[in-house]
Formats: sequence, structure tokens, C-alpha cells
Amino acid sequence: MKLAALGLLLSVTTMVVIGMIMLFSTGSFSRDAYRVKKPKVNTEAVATAGTPGASAAQATEKEVQWDPACLVKRQAIWLGIGLVVCIAGALVDYRFWQTTWPYWFGTAVVLLALCFLFPKINGSHRWIRYHSLSFQPSEVAKIAAITFLAAWFHKYEEQSREFLKGIVFPLGIVGILMGLIAPEVDLGTTSIIGGTAFVMIFVAGARLRYLLPLPVFGIAGILFVAIHIPERLKRLGAFWDLEHHKEGGGYQQWNGLIALGSGGVDGLGLGMGRQKFMYLPEAHTDFIFPTIGEELGLVCTLFIVFCYVLMIICGIAISLNARERFGMLAGVGITTMLALQAAMNIGVTTAVLPNKGIPLPFISYGGSNLLFCLLGIGLLLSIHRNGGIEKPVRATTRPRTLMTPRI
Repeated sequence: MKLAALGLLLSVTTMVVIGMIMLFSTGSFSRDAYRVKKPKVNTEAVATAGTPGASAAQATEKEVQWDPACLVKRQAIWLGIGLVVCIAGALVDYRFWQTTWPYWFGTAVVLLALCFLFPKINGSHRWIRYHSLSFQPSEVAKIAAITFLAAWFHKYEEQSREFLKGIVFPLGIVGILMGLIAPEVDLGTTSIIGGTAFVMIFVAGARLRYLLPLPVFGIAGILFVAIHIPERLKRLGAFWDLEHHKEGGGYQQWNGLIALGSGGVDGLGLGMGRQKFMYLPEAHTDFIFPTIGEELGLVCTLFIVFCYVLMIICGIAISLNARERFGMLAGVGITTMLALQAAMNIGVTTAVLPNKGIPLPFISYGGSNLLFCLLGIGLLLSIHRNGGIEKPVRATTRPRTLMTPRI
């Protein structure tokens, strides 16, 4: 299992490095790079500062300057914090999350409710913002949902095939988080949490006749919400006929396809991409994948997909080697969450899925997402460190299997 841990670390490290390199290439052309405010001395105000009635505050004024390394600096700070959190998560026994999940769940509910007190950003109440700092509470909700479901099915292992304790109660509690995230509006994260919950319930051993209708109800619910939101309805229309809506709701995806097409197999070269010059919005965040394709080509994009596949394989291998049920379910949940997020981002940027604001794990610019993705990797490493350790079993005692019937 050491190979699984090494493969996990290697894949994640590679993606983080690619993300930082691409942020150097794209971050300086982002609108956010022009929002850095620095004090500027007003010489005229200084000359009159000594006169009666003149205030010292008038001697300085603020101006917006261009800082090409602004986003790189911010991401480097979040990366440093994330590495500390990842190491701490790896060193702490993963069963810590089994006993503390109610605190994380409560914190997620409070933070998600606070989002509605802040003004909208890009039409959504997804962030808690203070000056130039922003934080996305839905990242806490992902961890809270995973640890809750793992703890629930660890406690009610024998009842996991029942309808109430295997389906209704766990989905109802996770639905509290989803019910707060969907109105933000963040249908992408809602889908990720719902999909992760579905996989965890499946692995826990729920009956298939209870599980099979859930994706239908989930997709129908998301579509019902989307068609009642004009902006999301435009995105759905653009998904069905992208070329007709290339100047409207499909603008981002259309320019993303142009970037991927112009890059070809080998790419135009690092830093030589053209779509990032204000043609492709969010070229450093949600749509960084087409930018990579434009500058580094199809070879690099396929290599990134390979890194995600390697991460998934290693994460599942670590989960199946967990010492007990909670670790196995938590590992499967973390791996599924990262896999769904990557799949949805790549699907959106290649116009396979309707447009949603989902960052690419470990690569897109975004501090809170990077922080909690690294926390998830730390949890997987903790499962690896404490996994595969079996206490001696007497000959008269039947050893207990490490895997659920579903696995």
C-alpha cells in the first residue's frame, strides 16, 4: 500500500505544480490583478497639510495598480496553509473525524446561512467576503457531509439495507446542506455532494431498489431549480445549441473550445495563449483547463486526466485497506468528491455538460477549494497510515472482513 500513497502524493503534487505554473501564465491578465490598491502620496496634499483645516488623511490617496503576481502570491499563501493542514490531517488519526463530525456539520450550516448576508458575486451568494479575502463555506459542507455519512453507516452498519436508516435519514440530514447550497445559487456543488452521498450509500450496502430512483429524482430536482433561474436557463439553452448562443450564455464554453482547438496536440507554448487576453473569462479559475490545452496542448491535458485517474485508483486502494468501516467510507467519499469535481470541470470546459462554476481540483485558482482538497488528501494519508493494522485474532474467532458486501 506504500505504492498507493506514493502514487497519490505524486499525482497531487504534479497537479499543484501545473496549477501554479499556469497561474503565472494567466493570472497577470485577470481582472483581479488590477484590483490591488496601494497607498500613493499626494504631493499637493502634503504641501498643504500644515495649513489650518487640512487633515493628514488627505495627504495620501488610493489608486488601483496592476500587479501581475497578485494571484500567484495569494495562491502561494493558500498553498502553504493547505500543506500545513494536509500534514496535520495525515498525522491525526482519521477517527478524530468520526467523533467531531457534528461540530463540522454545525459550522457548515452556520457559514452557509451567513453567505446570504453578503452581496452576490457573479450572481451567487457563495462566498463570505472581507475586503480582498473570500471564503467559500460549501467546501466545509463537503467535508461535513462525507464525515457524517461515514460515521452514520459505521454506527448503523446492520441497518444500512433498511429504507429509513439506509436511505431516508442520511439523505435527509445531508439534504440540509444541499438545501442551503442550492439557493446560493450553486447547483454544481449541490450535484457533487449529492453524487458523493449516492456513491457512499451504495458502497455502504443499501438496497439497489432504493438507490436506483435517486439519480432520477436528483437530476429532476436540479433541472427544476435551474429552469426557474433565468441565468441558469440561458446556460441550459446554450448547452443544447452552443453555436447559436456563443455570444450569450455559451460565451465561456465557446471560447474554451476555441482555446482547446487552437492549441492542438503540442500547444502554442507556455505563455503564448491568446484566449486569456480577456476573451476567455475565468481563464485562471473555472476555465483553466482549456487554457492548458491552448498553451501546452492535448498531450498535457491527457496527462492531467491521467493524474486524476491515478489519484482515484490510489484513493480507492487506500480506502479498501482501511482498518474499519468509517475509514473505508470516508476514503471512498473523499476520492469520489475529488473525482466528481474534476469530471464536472472537464465536462463543462469541453462543452459536454452545461456550464457550472466548478474549479478544477489542485489546479484552478481558489484558496478555499485548494485548502479543503489538500485536507481531503491528508485524511486519505491518515487512513493509509492507520490502515492494514489488524489485531491478533484467536483461532476460535472468525476474522472480520475489511470490505462491505457491496465491495
